[in-house]
Amino acid sequence: MKKLLLGAAALIVFAAPAAAADIPARTYSKAPAYTAPAVVYNWTGFYIGGHLGGAFAGDNSLQSSDARFLGGVQAGFDYQFAQNWVIGAEAQYSWLNGGNNNGVLFPGGTLVTGNNNNQLGSVTGRVGYTWGPALLYAKGGYAWRDSNNIGVTVAGVPAAFTTDGNHKDGYTVGTGLEYMFAPNWSAKAEYQYYNFGNTTITAGPPDVVGARFRNDEHSVKVGLNYRFGWGGPVVAKY
Repeated sequence: MKKLLLGAAALIVFAAPAAAADIPARTYSKAPAYTAPAVVYNWTGFYIGGHLGGAFAGDNSLQSSDARFLGGVQAGFDYQFAQNWVIGAEAQYSWLNGGNNNGVLFPGGTLVTGNNNNQLGSVTGRVGYTWGPALLYAKGGYAWRDSNNIGVTVAGVPAAFTTDGNHKDGYTVGTGLEYMFAPNWSAKAEYQYYNFGNTTITAGPPDVVGARFRNDEHSVKVGLNYRFGWGGPVVAKY
């Protein structure tokens, strides 16, 4: 029995190193590289802001053809959908400074002059495409102005006349680029065209009866918007 126990012990001593040699060595894998969370810009929400720029009349208009300074305010709401598309609505109001009025002198000696608009307003819808912090958009809708006053004189003496309407209401279209440069803040550059139809003189001095003038304005402006709550970069969660 004693010889049997000694033999078994010797077998265990010699077998243990061999069994250990058969165990594979532990392998080590490199930790994955850190990837920063993606940043998602969300345009959904209300905003208010202000703008500055210039306005000038189109061809065949009695408004000032010289560039005039304008400044104003805007407010609106945007909704982002399908990841890269934005729709919204905006109300905008602008004040314009004075300028030299255009005048048209007719061969019969009658002078027709126009008074510049001092205020422009609009309520528009807009649709845009966004990538990252940038939004390219188009807009269009209702436009309003404060006056459509013209004057008619013959040899410097005011003459009676009538026109076909006041043409204070019209439409507007435009396009722009907006950029979200900080949480809740965005800046924009925008072109906007206002059209209030045509004014026709229906009665007055014979040489101006039937004369027709366009009522339109072009504007270029830059603006700043503050976006409530939803604007700015948001870290995507995975």
